[in-house]
Amino acid sequence: MAPDIDAVSAIIRDVAAEEIMPRFRALADDHVWHKSGGSIVTVADEASEARLEDALCALVPGSVALGEEATERDPGAVERLSEAAPVWIIDPVDGTANFAAGEPRFGVIVAYAVGGETVAGWILDPNGDRLATGEKGGGAWKDGERLSVRGAGSLSEMEGSLPGRMRRIAPLKARFAGIHATGCVAFEYLALVEGALDFAFYRRLKPWDHAAGQLIHTESGGHSRALDGTAYRPGSAGGAQGLLLAPDAGTWDRLAEVIAPAARETWRG
Repeated sequence: MAPDIDAVSAIIRDVAAEEIMPRFRALADDHVWHKSGGSIVTVADEASEARLEDALCALVPGSVALGEEATERDPGAVERLSEAAPVWIIDPVDGTANFAAGEPRFGVIVAYAVGGETVAGWILDPNGDRLATGEKGGGAWKDGERLSVRGAGSLSEMEGSLPGRMRRIAPLKARFAGIHATGCVAFEYLALVEGALDFAFYRRLKPWDHAAGQLIHTESGGHSRALDGTAYRPGSAGGAQGLLLAPDAGTWDRLAEVIAPAARETWRG
């Protein structure tokens, strides 16, 4: 059973308003540093994740949190996804590099998983005041309106998102009307369910990046699978199989025929 969708939405909005937006374009030099892998983190990431953890776990007694920044300190925390307690999966600032650079394409992503399966998800764009929500079996919504992916045409009419290395394959890019990169997965999932993008392929499948968006996309009528046809679950390994999201199963098949060989070639061995 999913938690109260509106109560979680209010918590996310409050944390964004109080911990993230006051720091946007106001970061001091010592408010930004690099993780062990080289990616950027800021005081806003740390502060908003702590607030979200406390508020969300209080909302559902017995639940636990899996936050991106906490997992950087304790990689073993991902094992919580296979345990019995419900898990809040939190990306406190998705698109941190954009945020730190003063670029408004960043968001907050929260998912709620039970038994290793996502049952609810939220994606907030604080600058655009867009909040998409999804509940398993209950549809996906934004501003009181039900979300629906747009119908697909031919591949040459489609616009989508691909990993950086695949964007450099000119013959692959030429198959589509446009390939876009935002530096923010939250924005790309919003674009998929608002009809601005037709498809996306992701290789790195960190649960805080994809658990909420994949559910919202599914509840908007979309179809997604790894390239080997297996269903997505939070904690999926990704790799060359990745995650391909499309408007429907038939379009997924057509996209996979083009994208799968390119992915295998890009990451062979």
